[in-house]
Amino acid sequence: MINMEVGTRIHYPIILKVWESSVRDTHDFLQEQDIQALRPLILHKYLPGLTITFARLSCDSSILGFTGVSENRIEMLFVDADQRGKGIGKLLLLHAINEQGADELDVNEQNTQAITFYKKHGFETVGRSEVDGQDRPYPLLHMKLRGT
Repeated sequence: MINMEVGTRIHYPIILKVWESSVRDTHDFLQEQDIQALRPLILHKYLPGLTITFARLSCDSSILGFTGVSENRIEMLFVDADQRGKGIGKLLLLHAINEQGADELDVNEQNTQAITFYKKHGFETVGRSEVDGQDRPYPLLHMKLRGT
């Protein structure tokens, strides 16, 4: 059974490892220097400003994936590379929608797997930015849950 738990600062080092595993598996458009530059931002700037929820097997202490939500926005959804394709992302997304009222998110335009995943779960593209949140040349699609 998979449990959803609230993340705190004590979980951040493990959450950062999940983030990096996921990013290396799904964000092949990022350069190594991008990942290295993002690590301290994720750990010290972004995670503390979000409500973190992580998925964990009830019989294990490993964190399988996590979301970071701020108000009605999913700011992060990452699943450990070894856990992809097992329904963890869907559970985290549905939890963010149903329990936290999240209905908006941004996704890297180059991350076609994530775009397909979000569209499958009811999100549609409502806008686009030429750069990401750090003003790097990685376009973002702005998505909103249909009917909200």
